[in-house]
Amino acid sequence: MQKSERVNFGSKIGAVLAAAGSAVGLGNIWRFPYETGNHGGAAFILVYLACVLMLGMPIMIAEFTVGRHSKASTGRAYKVLAPGTHWKWLGYLGVLAGFLILGYYSVVAGWTLEYILEAGVNDGIEKSSKVLMPVLFILIVVLVGCSLSLPNAEKGLEFLLKPDFSKVNGDVFLGAMGQAFFSLSLGMGCLSTYASYFGKETKLGNTALSVGVIDTFVAVLAGLIIFPAAFSVGIQPDAGPSLIFITLPNVFQQAFSGVPILAYIFSVMFYVLLALAALTSTISLHEVVTAFLHEEFNLTRGRAARLVTFGCIIIGVISSLSLGVMQKYTLFDKGFFDLLDFVTAKIMLPLGGLLVCIFVGWYLKRSVSYEELTNGGKLKAGLFNLYIFLLRYVAPVAIILIFINELGLI
Repeated sequence: MQKSERVNFGSKIGAVLAAAGSAVGLGNIWRFPYETGNHGGAAFILVYLACVLMLGMPIMIAEFTVGRHSKASTGRAYKVLAPGTHWKWLGYLGVLAGFLILGYYSVVAGWTLEYILEAGVNDGIEKSSKVLMPVLFILIVVLVGCSLSLPNAEKGLEFLLKPDFSKVNGDVFLGAMGQAFFSLSLGMGCLSTYASYFGKETKLGNTALSVGVIDTFVAVLAGLIIFPAAFSVGIQPDAGPSLIFITLPNVFQQAFSGVPILAYIFSVMFYVLLALAALTSTISLHEVVTAFLHEEFNLTRGRAARLVTFGCIIIGVISSLSLGVMQKYTLFDKGFFDLLDFVTAKIMLPLGGLLVCIFVGWYLKRSVSYEELTNGGKLKAGLFNLYIFLLRYVAPVAIILIFINELGLI
């Protein structure tokens, strides 16, 4: 596909909301609260914020650079920028990670996530993001207000905002890094694929900052929904994935037992919130694999979308069964669902991020990064040297050290 034929997002706000829609989703509403609960609350959040700033922002800008400069989906971008090299496998890794995550997302999102991507970027991704993101945010704010009004909500606030650094260990750092990559959609090809639709007027640095702020804000708000409600009825914060999908519906019933209609309204709003979060996440992940099949194998977008959906349903069925009748079948003491979550979020995504750092920081010409960050010299780039330093040294070293620590080698 020629660069001139590629459709762009029609507006700057469309680009920001589409990228934010990729980042903001079940990683915030579902995964962030249970990771926070499993790793001690506020101390985990501080480590997570450090990972977002030191790792997330530079890698996000790097992925934007790859996508916009190549004008190709993540599966082809590295072939365009580094033809005839093994860097193409980095693009394939992102596509595979996105496909696997999308597969077990279907367990969370249900079986109605096949949507039509045939209409193109302007009529699909951008317009849906402009509608879904504001609606998602409004629902979150309303639910936060309801949750904070519950009895003993202050205990949940204390857990979320008062750090206990005695709980910080290697597992917390690995969990925070994995959550940062998962929540910001790093290493799974979403951001570079979306950036391939960015126009030349889109400011990559500002877009990355906007996405990071929106994503972190929504994640913390999700914690403000869940932990005050959980503490209100005595549910432990380290209940894991079941904190949302099993216990919270009961929380609403118990918390509003005196006013059944409020329990019903609160539950319905929460399910709508999860559905919207699943949809924003699924659109971005689906687009990664669909765009790859469309560009690499010349399939129509409709056929590519149907193939991706079919494959994800297969993975989703197995993931769902692993939480039920196939629960006794494990590998490395993990069921299929938990194994996919661990391998993608804590291995594949950080590995992809590490390779993106090396590719953009060391392989790609420095002038290319400068051109993309400054929109061809039209913008100032006072932090460019800091960005390159973080990308070349800080982010890769941090990722490697966290991995080594988790393996027990240091």
